[in-house]
Amino acid sequence: MSRPLVPGLIAEGETDEIFLGILIFRQLQRLTWASARCAVNVAPAEIASCRSIRDEDRVAEALGDLAGECHLLFVHNDHRERRKVEAVRQATSLPVVGVVPVRETEAWLLADRKAWRRFKGSDLRLLPANPRDVEKIADPKHVLDRVVPRQNQHVRDYFEFIGRNVDLDVLAQVPAYAAWVAETESALKGLGYL
Repeated sequence: MSRPLVPGLIAEGETDEIFLGILIFRQLQRLTWASARCAVNVAPAEIASCRSIRDEDRVAEALGDLAGECHLLFVHNDHRERRKVEAVRQATSLPVVGVVPVRETEAWLLADRKAWRRFKGSDLRLLPANPRDVEKIADPKHVLDRVVPRQNQHVRDYFEFIGRNVDLDVLAQVPAYAAWVAETESALKGLGYL
C-alpha cells in the first residue's frame, strides 16, 4: 500500500506554474523513491486558483482551497517578493516550502545545456558553462528570450519541455535550487515521508 503525497503550488505566473509544477512532481518522486519510509504515490502539483503576486485576501482564499487537498504547499516568488513566502506560512497550517530563485525562475531553465541542445536553433553560447553561474545572470528572462530558437512554438512550450527534461543533478548545482531541495527534504521528514 502506498501513501499519497499531494503537493500544492502558488506561483507568480503561468509559465512558472508550468515549469515548477513539473519540477516539483519530478523532484518529489526522486526524493521519495530514494529514501521513503514506505511507498509514496506522488500526485501532480495542484495549482492555486490565483497567482502569488495577487492581494493577500485572494491568496488566503486559494490557500483554503489547497489546504483541503494537499499535504505540502510550495510558494514561488522571485527575489523581489521573498517576504510573501513567510506571509503564506503564517496563513496556513500546511507545511510551506518557498521556491525562491536568486533572481527569476528563468535562470533555472538556463542551467542544463544538454536539454537545450535538443531544440534546433537554440543559442547555446548564451548559457553559462557552469550551471551554478545562472544565478549571476542579471536578467534571466532576457537571456532565455535570446536562447530560445525562433520557431513557431509558444514560449510556454519551452518551459514545459525543460521542466520535463532538465537533468535534476545539473539543476542541483544551482545553489538556490539545492537550498529548495534541502528545505523540501526537511518538510518531507517532518511529515513522516522520509
